[in-house]
Amino acid sequence: MIAWVLRRLRGEAGFTLVEMITVMAIMSVVFAGITTAFVSASKAQNDQDRRFRAQLNTRLALDKIRKDIHCASDVTPFATNSVTIKLPSGCGGDVSWCTVAVSGFTNRYALYRQSGASCGATGVKYGDYLTTANVFPAFAHATGCGCLASLQLDFPVSLTGNTIGQYELTDTVFLRNSTRI
Repeated sequence: MIAWVLRRLRGEAGFTLVEMITVMAIMSVVFAGITTAFVSASKAQNDQDRRFRAQLNTRLALDKIRKDIHCASDVTPFATNSVTIKLPSGCGGDVSWCTVAVSGFTNRYALYRQSGASCGATGVKYGDYLTTANVFPAFAHATGCGCLASLQLDFPVSLTGNTIGQYELTDTVFLRNSTRI
């Protein structure tokens, strides 16, 4: 019986070194392709998540500034990159909104809100990835028309810092507590 088992085992052939290396090379190419696909999909997902968060934060900032403007009686002083909104004490007092350049980037700005007449990076950050500092393009309070004052808002958002794939929120908001002149 032992002789039969030994003869049977001698007839078994294993894999040669060349066969093993060939299989490993083929598997390496296949796994490299699969890994590249997974890494690419992961990067695309992260980019999409960052874009979604930037757009969401900008929409929330627009809602917040819209509430401030609706309650405001005046906007002074007006600049295209910062504005102080005059709010009655019932609305919490004056607040300022401004854009601040993000260090290390040429076309990236963050949007801040701060109580009082001054604004800077010490305030609460409401938006990021703005492509311009001039997010308040116009303030209008025309005399003789009997209309309310209005502030125009323009929030261009892009993760790349240019107009390719840019998401833009624009609105003209009226100061409901302003005087009609």
